[in-house]
Amino acid sequence: MNQDIINSQSRIKIIDYTDKFKESIKILNYAWLEKYFRIEKMDEVSLSNPKEEIIDKGGFIYYATLDNEIVGTASLLKKSDTIFELGKMAVSDKAQGYGIGTLLLEHCITTAKDMKIEKLILYSNTKLESAIHLYRKYGFEEIPLEQGLYERANIKMEKKLP
Repeated sequence: MNQDIINSQSRIKIIDYTDKFKESIKILNYAWLEKYFRIEKMDEVSLSNPKEEIIDKGGFIYYATLDNEIVGTASLLKKSDTIFELGKMAVSDKAQGYGIGTLLLEHCITTAKDMKIEKLILYSNTKLESAIHLYRKYGFEEIPLEQGLYERANIKMEKKLP
């Protein structure tokens, strides 16, 4: 499903994961995790082995490029045949303000709909106010959070897809 999306109003492109850019998901996620939280053991495992931990388990990884430089990432992690988790979403500080997070979110939602996924879930933290606002804007609603998955998560949200 190699569908590149080009935003004609800017120099941003959404591309699929390739082994060539394996380190990018780790670099981008580590940067925001270290800024706001801490890197958990589960992060180390999945971000160091994205192909094995995400792609090979039925998930997807996308990158956002700005002038051909990778500046953002988001993933769809398979939980079941009908439920995927939107996760590992990060945008470089130097690329803030270009709407890259929105483009990545839209791409993940479109991909999920195309794949007939029934529900997207995500885990976040309410101190990430702009992210929570974006999720709500795109129809994600808060649901009860189970304990123990991510130390940093204090909110779980879902979006049912048509």
